[in-house]
Amino acid sequence: MSVAIESGSNERVATRLIFLLGGIVLGAWAPLVPLAKERLGVGEGALGLLLLCMGVGSILAMPMTAFLTSRFGCRQVITVSATGLCLVLPLLATVGDVALMAVTLVGFGIVMGCTSVSMNLQAVLVERQAGGSLMSGFHAMFSLGGIIGSGSMALMLTLGVPALPAALAVSLVMLGLLLAARPGLLPYSDAGEAKPPAFVVPQGIVLAIGALSLLAMLAEGGVLDWGALFMVEAHGADLGLAGFAYTAFAITMTAGRLFGDRLRTAFGDLTVLVASALLATAGFLASLFLPSAAAALAGFLLVGAGVSNIAPILFTLTGRTRRMPANLAVASVLTVGYVGIIAGPAAIGLIAHATGLKTAFFLLCAAMLVIAVSARTIFHRV
Repeated sequence: MSVAIESGSNERVATRLIFLLGGIVLGAWAPLVPLAKERLGVGEGALGLLLLCMGVGSILAMPMTAFLTSRFGCRQVITVSATGLCLVLPLLATVGDVALMAVTLVGFGIVMGCTSVSMNLQAVLVERQAGGSLMSGFHAMFSLGGIIGSGSMALMLTLGVPALPAALAVSLVMLGLLLAARPGLLPYSDAGEAKPPAFVVPQGIVLAIGALSLLAMLAEGGVLDWGALFMVEAHGADLGLAGFAYTAFAITMTAGRLFGDRLRTAFGDLTVLVASALLATAGFLASLFLPSAAAALAGFLLVGAGVSNIAPILFTLTGRTRRMPANLAVASVLTVGYVGIIAGPAAIGLIAHATGLKTAFFLLCAAMLVIAVSARTIFHRV
């Protein structure tokens, strides 16, 4: 039976709330990482391996979510996985055993991966029904959630609130967002009459979109993990100024997504994608070749603005392709793209060790240029 979305307003609000929830939980986890390191008594190397457990869980869960959404629909999958996020955050704030923390982080990755795929599928379907640009606004809520989650958790910890009550408070807010969103979550995974198969061999164009998504996420992960060190090593910035590298990136990325749908409506997705990638390229070039640390910081502002709308446009493009059912296409693009966040920072570290951090950031610049050059071909093949 064909399912029609009536006005779509409830679905849009629900999608925004779920993206906000996803950003909040990731943001809230960031200030808990140093506390976990101290509580577990591990060094940087062991902590890095523990954090890798989350990525492994996500990558394992993402393809599985395509099957789950085809079987149960977005509403059920998002409800279960987002509830899991609400439950796992207090565990991350309290677990004191290394092995148990590894298991907890794998679980965190699994429910985060399921939520990521199913909420992006919801976004693709809602945007497809609306017939206009909505994806940038959805992703803006995720970025805003990250700021809210990290800021509120850091504030509570600074005020002396113990980690467990702080995590419980954030979880309760997340649970409230989930309950408010649930009526507007879609009870299906695709709007077509035929039920899509659980598994399909990914088609070339979907993998190509995933590869561009990987490059975009590689840039984001690179600035997050290496931006401050780059400012110190390449420009001699003091630690205080260097710490603003990702802050500058995050501010303009959030702002870019908030205005992204208007820009896409006015100029078209292809134009905005090419311009965004070129803007990010210019930002990396500024950070690499302008002499002062302040100019490099301005470069990161440009990178954030440029990267902001690349992933949203790529997800919209994923929803347009009919080579694969939407649930499978979204899962494929997210899985391939997520490799950029998981393996990318480690690869940057290896390149920096062998040739220097400036070389690694030059490769990030080249990745943005690849997106700009290949965008038109990708659009024509969808």
